[in-house]
Amino acid sequence: MLKLLLISLISIGSLAFASKCRAESKNDGKYASRTLENGTTVKLIVGETVIPALLNDSKSAQALIAKLPYTVELQRYAHDYCGVMSDGLPYDKSDLRDGWLDGDIAFAVSGNYFTILYKDEDISEQFDGIVNMGIIKAPLSIMDTLAESISLRIERD
Repeated sequence: MLKLLLISLISIGSLAFASKCRAESKNDGKYASRTLENGTTVKLIVGETVIPALLNDSKSAQALIAKLPYTVELQRYAHDYCGVMSDGLPYDKSDLRDGWLDGDIAFAVSGNYFTILYKDEDISEQFDGIVNMGIIKAPLSIMDTLAESISLRIERD
């Protein structure tokens, strides 16, 4: 009886933890899943389109901020816009993650990739070596309005 009660309590605790994790990354599809309150506000500029964004305090984000204004050529893929940076960014190994949350601005260390990830967070854990640098602060649907190949300029706001 005690063993059954203990197993039940462990199961309930595990379900509560899993639910909490899912709730923190739950995405309604409209805005970035990750919340970020403090950081450096920037503008992502593609032609006449200006996308507000917020960069965090990671080593990679701070190195990017030091390069601003910065332009990178990006290509649209299934769940992101991605392009190779001319120079890589430094990063702390503790910042490396598997996967992303929709709306993330990230640095993929495997190839010096700057990327804006705006779809498919539910399958993202299969991708590793990602450093989150911030989030876009606009409806995610804005990314679908951009051309397949874009020149993205990042400036301080």
